[in-house]
Amino acid sequence: MGVYVSLIHYPVYNREKKVVATSLTTLDIHDIARSSRTYGVKGYYLVQPIENHLWLARKLLSFWQKGHGKEYNPKRWEALKLVKAVPGIEDAIADIEKLEGKKPYIVATSAKRYDRAVSFETLRSKIEMENAPFLICFGTGWGLTEEFIESSDFVLEPVCGPTDYNHLSVRSAASIILDRLFGLR
Repeated sequence: MGVYVSLIHYPVYNREKKVVATSLTTLDIHDIARSSRTYGVKGYYLVQPIENHLWLARKLLSFWQKGHGKEYNPKRWEALKLVKAVPGIEDAIADIEKLEGKKPYIVATSAKRYDRAVSFETLRSKIEMENAPFLICFGTGWGLTEEFIESSDFVLEPVCGPTDYNHLSVRSAASIILDRLFGLR
């Protein structure tokens, strides 16, 4: 069984705490793919319900996965071959279930603290002990919705520094989280 990640563009909050779909950022695609490949993630789902953004993501991925980009930069291809662009999180879950034969545990991430949050060490142990896939979900905008977090199987503790400022880019947070879970100890 394996670990998968998803970058969710809906359902997330905007700064006014309204539920929105956020715009695609191509740097997120590349950087999270590179971190995923570095730490042994089996797949990376880009969840983007906006039709023309989904088209753009698939066009970019086609260039790197099948087009000139594959020959031009094989290292980039090696990371980007992990990425699938899908319109909804249910599509990612169904694909993982088809690949693994089991529905994945859903792990929500957030910069906020939750009473039911598990530590990096606890989640690392669960991943090592369980015979099931895990899907670690990263939110764009101002984070995953409360409904999404409540419906998840696990909520991971936030990445925190020594200051009261806690607003990392999603690509930075994803890299730190993957390192804390799978980096050499």
